[in-house]
Amino acid sequence: MAGGIQSSRKGRGGRRKRQQLSEINVTPFVDVMLVLLVIFMIAAPLMTVGVPIDLPRSQAKQLNTPSEPLTISINKQGEVFLQEEKMGLDDLTNKLLAISQLPEEERIYIRGDEGINYGLIMQVMGKLNSAGFRRIALVANPEQS
Repeated sequence: MAGGIQSSRKGRGGRRKRQQLSEINVTPFVDVMLVLLVIFMIAAPLMTVGVPIDLPRSQAKQLNTPSEPLTISINKQGEVFLQEEKMGLDDLTNKLLAISQLPEEERIYIRGDEGINYGLIMQVMGKLNSAGFRRIALVANPEQS
């Protein structure tokens, strides 16, 4: 009698077929995503600096900007950069006018090295002002307290 009960469990074919497991193992995916997150958290601050400049210190608070601003940098040698592209002072306004839709609405940040002549910064600001750019800001590092 016990033998009859056992054979009825096996079914007609005598063997049970295994069903395939259709679940996705997400553990390797999560591991890769966490590693990428750490890499981008470390690399993101390094990607914002284009031209090495020693900025002067200031007590002013940082401005909050929603988008990537146009930045003009002037290094110790007096070379002028728009974003990370080196250019002459005369070509600067033409390039800015080509980039900008409305010059009077566009905010431009000027990053000048601490050791350069203040007159060069004023020349850049004068060129920008004569081209119609009215929203010009000077960038500095916060003072150490």
